[in-house]
Amino acid sequence: MVLDTLLSPSGQEVEVLARAERRKFSLEYKLRLLREADRCSRPGELGALLRREGVYSSTLSNWRRARARGDLVGSGMRKRGPKVRPVDEGAKRIMKLERENRRLKRRLERAEAVIDVQKEVSELLGVDLPETDGVTGKIR
Repeated sequence: MVLDTLLSPSGQEVEVLARAERRKFSLEYKLRLLREADRCSRPGELGALLRREGVYSSTLSNWRRARARGDLVGSGMRKRGPKVRPVDEGAKRIMKLERENRRLKRRLERAEAVIDVQKEVSELLGVDLPETDGVTGKIR
């Protein structure tokens, strides 16, 4: 364990424990320790093994459960969390087109509202607006 020496406000040296790092165990180490633990048959033998290795019994229990589930294969523990799904390019394109469609509909609604206001203003002022083709918007 690493100790750091600091000075207290009174000027005395104080030893402070460095922050501990979380231990990481390799797959080989876990499997080796599980095999050794399975061979322990006499009372106190398992406890001695755990003390010698510096491993808690709860950690050993977690590794046993992982081994029973089949998680201790390949490169170690399986990753937690939701599984990554392959990206479906068709669905991605559909979502993009739907988003663009919604944006264009909102823009069209705003344009139609502006046109309606222009019509009302022209009627109030008595100004005749030129006739347009309803489909293309071109003046006739």
